[in-house]
Amino acid sequence: MVSEDPNQQDHDGTPSQTSALQEHPNLSVHPSVSIHPSVSIHPSVSAHPSVSAHPSVSAHPSVSAHPSVSIHPSVSVYPSSSAHPSTLAQPSGLIQPSSSGPEDLSVIKVSKRRWAVVLVFSCYSMCNAFQWIQYGAINNIFMHFYGVSAFAIDWLSMCYMVTYIPLLLPVAWLLEKFGLRTIALTGSALNSLGAWVKLGSLQPHLFPVTMLGQVICSVAQVFILGMPSRIASVWFGANEVSTACSIAVFGNQLGIAIGFLVPPVLVPNIKDQDKLAYHISIMFYIIAGVATLLFILVIIVFKEKPKHPPSRAQSLSYALASTDASYLSSIIRFFKNLNFVLLVITYGLNAGAFYALSTLLTRMVISHYPGEEVNAGRIGLTIVLAGMLGAVISGIWLDRTKTYKETTLVVYIMTLVGMVVYTSTLNLGHLWVVFITAGAMGFFMTGYLPLGFEFAVELTYPESEGMSSGLLNVSAQVFGIIFTISQGQIIDNYGTTPGNIFLCVFLTLGAVLTAFIKADLRRQDANKETPETKPQEGEEEDRKSNKDPTTVQEEHF
Repeated sequence: MVSEDPNQQDHDGTPSQTSALQEHPNLSVHPSVSIHPSVSIHPSVSAHPSVSAHPSVSAHPSVSAHPSVSIHPSVSVYPSSSAHPSTLAQPSGLIQPSSSGPEDLSVIKVSKRRWAVVLVFSCYSMCNAFQWIQYGAINNIFMHFYGVSAFAIDWLSMCYMVTYIPLLLPVAWLLEKFGLRTIALTGSALNSLGAWVKLGSLQPHLFPVTMLGQVICSVAQVFILGMPSRIASVWFGANEVSTACSIAVFGNQLGIAIGFLVPPVLVPNIKDQDKLAYHISIMFYIIAGVATLLFILVIIVFKEKPKHPPSRAQSLSYALASTDASYLSSIIRFFKNLNFVLLVITYGLNAGAFYALSTLLTRMVISHYPGEEVNAGRIGLTIVLAGMLGAVISGIWLDRTKTYKETTLVVYIMTLVGMVVYTSTLNLGHLWVVFITAGAMGFFMTGYLPLGFEFAVELTYPESEGMSSGLLNVSAQVFGIIFTISQGQIIDNYGTTPGNIFLCVFLTLGAVLTAFIKADLRRQDANKETPETKPQEGEEEDRKSNKDPTTVQEEHF
């Protein structure tokens, strides 16, 4: 007979934590099998007189319980059927085997390592995003250095979008097959490799080499963009996931911001090719060194997952996971979910507009303000910094209110308003006005990105977070390519105002479609505790005394 000591502590010295799942009212358990992994009810010992049982509880005559063991009033104990201790009872009454991993699914606990994991991810995502925009921020300088057209320089940014589309499904499969750590190592390694390859392109005739390095970085991006919501779900508690996802996306946005700010400072617009190559080499060496350092940090810090699931929803997700599940059937379920399909389209329209705007920003600004490359980069910085603030505020707001549909719709409408105001003020001749209107637009436009990730996870739970985020990003890349090429041609032939109006039209369509998305918050429903049946008279006190603790503590490194 195994008894449960009320003062028992786990391996790291913290008290035993909350049971992940309540037994289902219809669950029948064999008397010789543990109801809780740490509690067994042996058939050979008589029941202790201090143990009370609800009148509706049916117990075998030979069943005994230790005095410290409480039997939930709604659980019936029969010798006819059994449940393994590791079995999780789902809210629907279905019994699913738990995963074979080392984590204890009966315990809900968050790990302090989670902050180190999300910080390291955010940093190497930042490095990758910097490399995406570093050419576009000074496209006229690279046009002069390599002797190529503006369209060729645009492709140094668009290759990120093109590469993502065919590689999403293979990388999403790798994420499910090998897990977070393998994907993180691969992404950070490719990001570092691409940065070093670019150092071999410091001659005007070596444009293909710099394109090769950029393509390698674009492949690394496929291993990065779909990770924020997955890291948030695997490592963070129910009241932290949206904030954590915002922090993970924050790094990518910070990289874009630095990509707008630093290249114009490090690489001045000079005619001497040798001096220009020297300044470009300084930028390439710095980013290669940073990328290598971050790869080493990923090796040290990144773990596959914490010992214990951080939330009830994640515990259920582990329990429902099936190693022989059809990958194709999962994708089919995504596209049968109408709300998710609408979100994929609307997210793509918003993010695609942001990608096009980021790629073409310098061209738009210097067409109205010649010689203002540095200020063009600062305007891009303003857009992204404001968006980072918007992303963090949105994440905190979602964790507190859970108003996913309402928040997403309001932010989308304000993005449209910001784009209209920016379009109408770009050609006024006052650069300070452009800074203000661009910042207001960026607050909502880039602040929307983590909202889309988290809303997608809610709509598709318990499907893979990596796949839902990946499909959103594919939509963003497709629309990003279409918008960048189309707006670029419109700007070249008709001017910046018609090009921006082109984006406003599609943002209007996205706002309308967002209004039709229903707030089917499946993950939030899974995180809710199973409602308890009303106790009989005189038993409420016993129920309270036997109630599991609800505090969630942190597991140390």
